[in-house]
Amino acid sequence: MRIRDLMAKNGQFISLEFFPPKEREAWPKFFETVEQLKGVDPLFASVTYGAGGGTQANTLEIVRRLKLDQGLEPMAHLTCVGADAERISAFLDELRGMGVDNVLALRGDPPKGAEQFSPDNEAFAHASDLVRFIRSAHPDMGIAVAGYPEGHPECATFREDYGYLKGKLDAGGDFVMTQLFFDNRLYWNFVDLMRAMGVTKPIIPGVLPIMSLQSVKRILGFCGASIPGKFLLELEAADAAGGEKAAYEVGMNWAKRQVRELLDGGAPGVHLYTLNRAQAVLEIVDSLGRLH
Repeated sequence: MRIRDLMAKNGQFISLEFFPPKEREAWPKFFETVEQLKGVDPLFASVTYGAGGGTQANTLEIVRRLKLDQGLEPMAHLTCVGADAERISAFLDELRGMGVDNVLALRGDPPKGAEQFSPDNEAFAHASDLVRFIRSAHPDMGIAVAGYPEGHPECATFREDYGYLKGKLDAGGDFVMTQLFFDNRLYWNFVDLMRAMGVTKPIIPGVLPIMSLQSVKRILGFCGASIPGKFLLELEAADAAGGEKAAYEVGMNWAKRQVRELLDGGAPGVHLYTLNRAQAVLEIVDSLGRLH
């Protein structure tokens, strides 16, 4: 079932993002995490996609097991990295054969060590190209696209980036999933600007709970998001006074407030980046009580 239809039928929701382990030896632990988080009743579960197809087979197998064995509604990530029409068609055909009806269409990141993204195929240079191809090949496929509340780091202005996002939606995207952020004002401003540009489709905020001070720099380094100074100071003070456990509590409290305020403010739902860590997600969802 298309996620946009599930959103129309349900009220506010939680959705989850999983990261396929590269090594098969890690799969049992991964599926233990999935089993633990199945109980939060996510509207859907997205599964990341290996750059250059490195873990593409893993993604397909994990998506299959989430759908058939766990009873979840999976959404597979699909990128322009190493893309051509035959390869994308084969990937989509395999998904449909499993009964999977949703993908997240992404351009993809530059290869490790490269500063800029260089398309392998000019026909798939941008996420909008991928959206148009999917919508043409599979008109009834559910398609999500990514949005950046703080603007994509490769774009010169917010307006430029938001224009590209609108183009992805106009090409056939059903809804937006945002990059992580730590200040809810960024999300609300993002939504207001997109609405002013005529976008009416859902914009789902993405939240990642900070579990340690050490993880902050790594996370911010790969996604380009910023962190409020107050939050960073609280994490540093907690870590200095009580170590990783104290910093974890600060991070969890921030994430709980962030999610609650987003839902209270009228966000359609919240997408949690799990990092394959069940406990943090369970704590956040438990703090919400029943969604309305």
